[in-house]
Amino acid sequence: MGMMNKLKESQQKVAETKDRLDNVLIDEKSNDGLLSVTLTANRTIKNISVADELLTDKEQLEDYLILTLNKAIEKATSINEAELAAAAKDGLPDIPGMDMFK
Repeated sequence: MGMMNKLKESQQKVAETKDRLDNVLIDEKSNDGLLSVTLTANRTIKNISVADELLTDKEQLEDYLILTLNKAIEKATSINEAELAAAAKDGLPDIPGMDMFK
């Protein structure tokens, strides 16, 4: 019965971590600062700010969005995976032969 409680505790920690990651914000800017994006560590876009000078060139704006969003998503994914792995690891029961996952 102890192992089942440990698994439920682990699931609860993971769920709590996911909720907390909704409040962790990642801000990313283009190299020249003309575009900035904010997203959560759960990879939900919260804000996009575009300088007026980018509004005249659709193709340039699209390029800026792709580059900046990809950088922000990469950072968010890294944080998300590390936090969820730590939450899951802490709650795993001690099962013989499963040491490789710790």
